[in-house]
Amino acid sequence: MANFDLDLLEHQVDSLIRLNQRLREENRSLRARQDALVAERGELIEKTEQARSRIEAMLSRLRAMEESL
Repeated sequence: MANFDLDLLEHQVDSLIRLNQRLREENRSLRARQDALVAERGELIEKTEQARSRIEAMLSRLRAMEESL
């Protein structure tokens, strides 16, 4: 009986070790993906700000043209 309990315990420990390894790898992958998404978000924010500045400059030029007419 004790041998069976030890075999079961060993199997459960092995299963937990495999699960832990899989979760560590998944966590590593998710962190890398998060880093990539954060970087992409920063780039998109910068592009949005550049576009906003360009549009505001165009609007200012249009208003100036309109006032000169």
